[in-house]
Amino acid sequence: MVKAAVAAAPVDVEAIDRLEQKLKQLVTVLDQTRAESTRANGELAKARGEQARASEEMTRTRAEQVRAAEENTRLRAELDAARGRLAEAEGTGTELAALRTERDHVRGRVDEMLKQLESLNL
Repeated sequence: MVKAAVAAAPVDVEAIDRLEQKLKQLVTVLDQTRAESTRANGELAKARGEQARASEEMTRTRAEQVRAAEENTRLRAELDAARGRLAEAEGTGTELAALRTERDHVRGRVDEMLKQLESLNL
């Protein structure tokens, strides 16, 4: 029985050596997995930070677009008002020109009347 135990011992040692190698490989794989997980978590945190910055930038951009749209609306209203004033001024200018022409015509007629009165020598 002692001989059988001695003969079986080398087989057990080989199995234990294989088990030890597999455990070492498993520890190596586990260490690699932990390192990859740590690196992935770091990249994830960085990506979340970039996403937050991009979201803030998008919010600022949308606010700027709203302000620009409001400014455009205000400027359009001012432009329409200015066009209205211009049209009114052009109408006034046309009316003024017509009044001047009429005044000149009246002056001409008055001059003719005065000349006729002078020619009568009353």
